[in-house]
Amino acid sequence: MQLMDAFDTAFDEWDRLVHQVEERHWAAPTPCADWDVRELLNHLISEHLWAPHLLGGATLTEVGDRFDGDLTGTDPVAAWTEAAAGSRSAFHAPRALDGTVYVSSGQIPAALYCWQMTTDLAVHGWDLAHGLGITGHVIDDALATALYERAVPQIEEWQDLGIFDPPVTVPEDASPQDHLVALLGRTP
Repeated sequence: MQLMDAFDTAFDEWDRLVHQVEERHWAAPTPCADWDVRELLNHLISEHLWAPHLLGGATLTEVGDRFDGDLTGTDPVAAWTEAAAGSRSAFHAPRALDGTVYVSSGQIPAALYCWQMTTDLAVHGWDLAHGLGITGHVIDDALATALYERAVPQIEEWQDLGIFDPPVTVPEDASPQDHLVALLGRTP
């Protein structure tokens, strides 16, 4: 699966799920122990508000703390929609993925950053689905396979950084989605 196809697939599924959130869901727990549905959405809003700046060459210091705290406001879905529009445009801009971006671990290729954001969208989409009471197949098989293959070589580093819990064992014949979420510390 090509990078922008993967990004768009994950992005569209996350966006579809966000638009299914009802008032009763905001405080519902998610598989991310520290975040309920609203806090999970806030995390993705923040990540996607950062994206245009990072893809534009800004450093972490230049962006500062402007995207800290609760960004969901009185209409969390509208806050996501606004952040999403800027992020999607930034990732799709000509040559946006040709350079490097600043992240907490230093400078990385913009394409790698896009793969990381794609993983974030897909796996947190699975988390959000569970917070909404939706179980079963959420992540496209081709997307899950592509993300799994890219995550395997990085998983130890991500765990050392505290980004993901240790992998969970699943049967060999588990779905691509289950293999991906289990690798990233979730119990399918």
